Amino acid sequence: MFTGIIETLGKITDLQQEKGNLNITVESAISHELKIDQSVAHNGVCLTVVALADGLHVVTAIEETLNKTNLSQLKVGDPVNLERCMQMNARLDGHIVQGHVDQVAVCTAFKELDGSWEYTFEYDASSGNVTVEKGSICVNGISLTVVNSHANSFSVAIIPYTFEHTNLHNVKVGSQVNLEFDIIGKYVARLMQR
Repeated sequence: MFTGIIETLGKITDLQQEKGNLNITVESAISHELKIDQSVAHNGVCLTVVALADGLHVVTAIEETLNKTNLSQLKVGDPVNLERCMQMNARLDGHIVQGHVDQVAVCTAFKELDGSWEYTFEYDASSGNVTVEKGSICVNGISLTVVNSHANSFSVAIIPYTFEHTNLHNVKVGSQVNLEFDIIGKYVARLMQR
C-alpha cells in the first residue's frame, strides 16, 4: 500500500529485456536504503526490488505490467517517481494507493496558469473506471485531486512543489501516464454494474 506522496525522483540508468520481462535499474537518493524483496512504486507501479548496487536498485516488470502501464516506454535517463510502501504508524497524507495501475491515459491539454499548472487526461471509460470532482486519482503514482470530471477525461491542478519534485514537469500533450483510480470508487462502480 502507498499514499501517492512521491518521496524522490529516480533516474533510469539501464534497461535489460529478459524474455517477456524488463529489468529496470534506477539510481535514486533512496536506493541505498532499500532491501531485496521490498515493494517500491515506480510511476505508481508496485515493483519488487530484486537487486542492489552502489546507489542503484533493480526491479523487474513482467509482460502483463508492461502491457498495462507506461513502463514499456521508459528510456535510459528518464525520471521516475518513487515511493516506498506506507508504514502503518505514519500519516496518510495522500490517499490509499495500491500500486496496481488500472490503465494508461493520454495528456490532451496542458495549461500554465498564474503559479500553477492544469493537465487534462483522457482515458478509455469502457472498463467502468470513473472520476468525480474533488475525488482522488493517482497519476504516475502521484495522489492528486480531480478538478473537472467528464465521462472519459478529467483535469488536475498542480502546485509548484509537485510540478518541480515529480516527473509531471516532463508530461506534455500526447504523453502517456499511469492511472490508478480511487479504490472506493472502483468498488462502488463494480457494485453499480451488478
